[in-house]
Amino acid sequence: MQQAIPHINDEELARALEAILMVIDAPASMQDLAEALSISVEQVGLVLENLRDEYDREQRGFELREVAGGWRIYSRPQYDPFVSRFIVGNHTQKLTQAALETLAVVAYRQPVTRQKVSAIRGVNVDSVIRNLTARGLIEDAGETASGATLFRTTEEFLERMGLRSLDELSPLAPHLPDREELDEIAQTWENQ
Repeated sequence: MQQAIPHINDEELARALEAILMVIDAPASMQDLAEALSISVEQVGLVLENLRDEYDREQRGFELREVAGGWRIYSRPQYDPFVSRFIVGNHTQKLTQAALETLAVVAYRQPVTRQKVSAIRGVNVDSVIRNLTARGLIEDAGETASGATLFRTTEEFLERMGLRSLDELSPLAPHLPDREELDEIAQTWENQ
């Protein structure tokens, strides 16, 4: 049986939301937060925006972000070197270069088959795909007409990247080689 929530003032409501946001391991929707606190979605939205503004104003070591359809507390980007050093010091496993490259291909080309990712990267990606799937960063997105499995990124990917949607991915065009560089690369391959 769920315990009844007594009526609380705005300050207590903000602290209750903070307490919830500190313990969640995935972004929480405003609807879920509203239901948990027996208040309106609009009231939750207002309090979350006020908390976000407060954290920004005070330049706390963390910030409140709306990502992947919900809200969650993240460390501020300027403190990433310290957080990384702490995490690496505690031997948390990071993604390999191969995993990062494969994840990028899936993110930008999704839904995409394992064979297409292998063709783009020029190497077999079977074990990397299994690893990314096991970590919850990519998932099965159905099959092609020929029966090949399609893969796409997950909500976990959006959350870890701090994105609300795939529309927030950086455009690729500025990072691609221009026509002259592509010709040089092709020439190098032909001469080998």
